[in-house]
Amino acid sequence: MSVRPPAVADQFYPGNPAMLHNMIEAFLQDAHADIPVPKAIIAPHAGFIYSGPIAATAYASLIPARDQIKRVVLLGPAHRVYLQGLALSSATHFATPFGNIPVDQSVCSKLQQLEQVTVMDGAHALEHSLEVHLPFLQTILADFSLIPLVVGNATPASVAEVLDMVWGGSETLIIISSDLSHYHDYETARRLDAATTDSIQSLELEAIGPEQACGYMPVRGLLYLAKQKNMQVRTLDLRNSGDTAGTHDRVVGYGAYTFGFFDSGRLGKSECKLLFKTARQSIQSGLETGKPYKPVLAEYPPVLQQTRAIFVTLKMNESLRGCIGTTEAVLPLISTVAENAYSAAFKDPRFTPLINDEFEKIRISISILTPIEPIAFRSDAELLQKLRPGTDGLIIECGSHRATFLPTVWESLPRADDFLRHLKIKAHIDVAKTPDKAWRYCADCYEEDNLVLSP
Repeated sequence: MSVRPPAVADQFYPGNPAMLHNMIEAFLQDAHADIPVPKAIIAPHAGFIYSGPIAATAYASLIPARDQIKRVVLLGPAHRVYLQGLALSSATHFATPFGNIPVDQSVCSKLQQLEQVTVMDGAHALEHSLEVHLPFLQTILADFSLIPLVVGNATPASVAEVLDMVWGGSETLIIISSDLSHYHDYETARRLDAATTDSIQSLELEAIGPEQACGYMPVRGLLYLAKQKNMQVRTLDLRNSGDTAGTHDRVVGYGAYTFGFFDSGRLGKSECKLLFKTARQSIQSGLETGKPYKPVLAEYPPVLQQTRAIFVTLKMNESLRGCIGTTEAVLPLISTVAENAYSAAFKDPRFTPLINDEFEKIRISISILTPIEPIAFRSDAELLQKLRPGTDGLIIECGSHRATFLPTVWESLPRADDFLRHLKIKAHIDVAKTPDKAWRYCADCYEEDNLVLSP
């Protein structure tokens, strides 16, 4: 075991574990972040007395995912050494006064296949931009592993490629470490940081440079990928050292931002019950009238009126009994559920139409999809390498043939090569032929029996 020891304990934060714990807990008690758990955050990295309260607002948003997040990808700018690209550490653990954090060796080995990623212990030895986040993570999360990357001179696309390779699902958190403007007077800093925040919220990566943020390289990379994935940004806090523990003549700006698919949001139990009630109403309408149920939009909450892509799956005795959906958002969520539930019951060409005696026996699941994103590949091997087993839904196309597998299919086909081969068979594509195009997406799967979001 090789350990990267703390470099800035007793400088940027207390080295005494009890004092450190009390300080972080005090920050978190004053932080308010009643929002959906984000996929990624941007948080500052100065001394705790200066930036700790702002960082805490981002970390407070992670509290509901304490046991869910198992892997943290942490990127921060290089302050001590010149670096081309991104640097990993050879250490197996990173230490803080709270103890050791294991480094995810398998993922780090995979990242080293990218030409922009190297191993440079010197880049990590004295670097504070990563270290100051670790005590927050140890306080907020249960068990997790770390992927630490110091970012030097790197293009947004090269940083985004790294992030995309380790994106994962809800078990993976992305953190970009960055302060904002440096050493302006208080009012100037407020104007500059407000403009930078506008650029971050609108994903305008070209507007973010060294004058706007010391971590502009990793910030640009996240914005580049967030734009591709149609993510939304929320600003949780925007202050500077003059607001916390410094003077007003030379301040450093700090912002806390979260990235996710917030417009869709995680559905609550009441919304889920409405979805499944509507699905059953539509199937019952099909049995009685031969037509689907038509929901009146005004009678449903706004979250169910959003335009979403969904699949409705019917099972009976644990066997598939119908599955119909669309990978593109066309209709409001509640309307799409009604249409697809009816179609899954009566129009799936693989099955005979549902009959009355089966109605009470079927169980329904609803998968709500994120926007699809294209995958660049030149061979089956390259496509397989870019797939994220257990996370990705996949669409393939070859000529006029096209088909998709939902992420839940990984449960029965856990090997990526089997997953792709069976999808080709479903699409009536020669298994020896590489698809012309492919897209991936993620999905939240809601089960009727327990109304619990499945990962």
